Amino acid sequence: MGRLAPLSEEPNINEEEDATNRSSKGIMRSQTWRKWIKTHLTSLAIFNKRSDFKVLLSVLGCPLFPVAALPKLPLNEVSSTAQYIIKHFTAATGCRKLEGKVKNIFATGKVNMAMVADPGPGPGSSTSGATTISEKGCFVMWQMIPNKWLIELVLDGHKIAAGSDGNVAWRHTPWLGAHAAKGGVRPLRRALQGLDPMAISAVFAPAQYMGEKQISGVDCFVLKLSASQTDLSERSDSTAEIIKHVIFGYFSQRNGLLVHLEDSYLTRIQSPGAYPTYWETTMSTKIEDYGTVEEVMIAHAGQTSVVITQFGDNLKTGSAITRLEETWSIDDLAFNVEGLSMDCFIPPREVQKEHPKKTLDWRSPLH
Repeated sequence: MGRLAPLSEEPNINEEEDATNRSSKGIMRSQTWRKWIKTHLTSLAIFNKRSDFKVLLSVLGCPLFPVAALPKLPLNEVSSTAQYIIKHFTAATGCRKLEGKVKNIFATGKVNMAMVADPGPGPGSSTSGATTISEKGCFVMWQMIPNKWLIELVLDGHKIAAGSDGNVAWRHTPWLGAHAAKGGVRPLRRALQGLDPMAISAVFAPAQYMGEKQISGVDCFVLKLSASQTDLSERSDSTAEIIKHVIFGYFSQRNGLLVHLEDSYLTRIQSPGAYPTYWETTMSTKIEDYGTVEEVMIAHAGQTSVVITQFGDNLKTGSAITRLEETWSIDDLAFNVEGLSMDCFIPPREVQKEHPKKTLDWRSPLH
């Protein structure tokens, strides 16, 4: 059996056709969005409705955070401005009282995803273009502390799932099946959009303090995290090189809560004998409607905007830009749900066969 295609956070348009080709040849080959890029260098905005769904679900459905969560420092060890800000965040959310007590988190919510044909100036802009597709959906998410998670999301009858058993991350789509991820285990970005304050404090504790900035009318402290060169190398291959992946967290100066996330990653695509093509994806999330769940402040709503820019010397028409938007809300969230066990996070059978536990090293690339 050949290797599974690695999990990608970029659009994959010809996945269904690729899967058919693999079946007819009896070969499991790595057919990801990179294959499509090599032969289709036209604007993403021309996609038909069927392909639009795949882009929406691939990019917005279950993206991963740029960096892994590190062990938390004791609360009395505050040695940097970033850790001081995080100390205030933990106090503001009240998540200190849950430390050592929470074993799992369960959440359900609704989403409304849209593709915009004519993007505005950038993420978070009030300028909107013509919406080519807009659909409602829902999701359910389970998370077991610290690095086991599972999410299922349905949009207009199209369902995707993604998860991590602590060793390998994966995604399953109806048009291609199971995919294994490259690189080390990383948190689910959606869980860090105000749903899991303990994970937020863990990932941002080693962040770099970037100063102050007003965003959406709120004065904020800004913290920055960057994926290391080692992590970027593990997530790259001979055709696609991830040049950078950074994320900024905006914490309110007034109440200490996380009110905005913005991350960006740049990928260089080049096949032998061809000019390189660059893809930059910027995802900006406004986090709001905080409310208490078991005396802990949890965000219950937000909006995410994505701008995907494709550029390079081989693009005759110049840069190609697509904008995606999502509004989300949380219906229910609970801690320590009974019946949630390790078995709930077992990867699909295809991933288990490809990465048996006895040989798996999550620190190595999962090609």
